[in-house]
Order: sequence, then C-alpha cells, then structure tokens
Amino acid sequence: MSVWQGSALAGVRRTLGMVHWYLQELTGETAYERHCARHRKKHPLVPAPTRREFQRMRARRREAEPGSGCC
Repeated sequence: MSVWQGSALAGVRRTLGMVHWYLQELTGETAYERHCARHRKKHPLVPAPTRREFQRMRARRREAEPGSGCC
C-alpha cells in the first residue's frame, strides 16, 4: 500500500466516523449516554435509570410539551 492509499483510507475512515457520529446525534441515540454521564456527576450515589426507563421519561416529557417539537 502506498502512502497516498494509506492517507486516503484514513480520510475515508475519518469521514465515515463523522457521519456515524452525526447520525447518532440526529436520531438521539447518544442522549442516554449523555444523560447517564450528567446523572453520575450530579447524583453519584443514585443509580442511573435503565435505557428503557430513560426512553419512557423522554416520551412523557415530549407528550407533556407538545409545542416543543418540530411540527
């Protein structure tokens, strides 16, 4: 493999990584991880909710604030 091929491959990997990150942010997939990080910081002795509990809380919050969505 030449140097050019190696750098091109690294560029493709970097671009795919950025697209993957963007899609995770766009779909809200990383929201649970961010919530758990904040929860551990603010409440270190209280266990974080499970992913399922978090999704339920998030759905309830969205239903309670119908004007906060896009349409």
